[in-house]
Amino acid sequence: MNIYGKKVLLRAMEIEDSEFIQNMFNNPEIEGLVTGWSFPLSLYSQRKWYENHHSSCEYRFIIQTINDGRSIGVATLTDIDWKNRNAFHGMKISATSDRGNGYGTDTVMAIMRYAFDELGLNRLDGSWFPDNIPSKNMYLRCGWKEEGIRRKHVYKNGKYKDVVISGILAEEYYTMIRTDDYWQRK
Repeated sequence: MNIYGKKVLLRAMEIEDSEFIQNMFNNPEIEGLVTGWSFPLSLYSQRKWYENHHSSCEYRFIIQTINDGRSIGVATLTDIDWKNRNAFHGMKISATSDRGNGYGTDTVMAIMRYAFDELGLNRLDGSWFPDNIPSKNMYLRCGWKEEGIRRKHVYKNGKYKDVVISGILAEEYYTMIRTDDYWQRK
């Protein structure tokens, strides 16, 4: 099943996406923006990861634009805890030119609708760096709440960085879409 937003389509990752993913994960600019980390990634390693990595507790999607079908990033629901009904969400948009066009917001909205309406989850967790203002503003616009700071939690570019811990509850999402009419607006 594909997941549709208003501007993006989230689809299952395919082996044919390996080169796109490899290029995105090897981009130091993108790596500097996200709280996770990666080592230099070979195409061989990416393909092996894809072949061996299937779990009902992790979903990774390719973000495509609806208007022209371009692959522009990756969105995830990982560490799914089926008993407690929560998961971690992350996202990477690959090209600077694709940021600031509403694709990220639409991806987060589509992920929340899928997580809460289809999977029956109750909570999503996320994180961002305090100086990543575009990510912060996007998630806050989507109804997420800042819940705390993990001090000096991630080591990047020779220094330790704080990480903002965030989350959204299903009830907050439902209140927001009733008030905001996101899915009804054009």
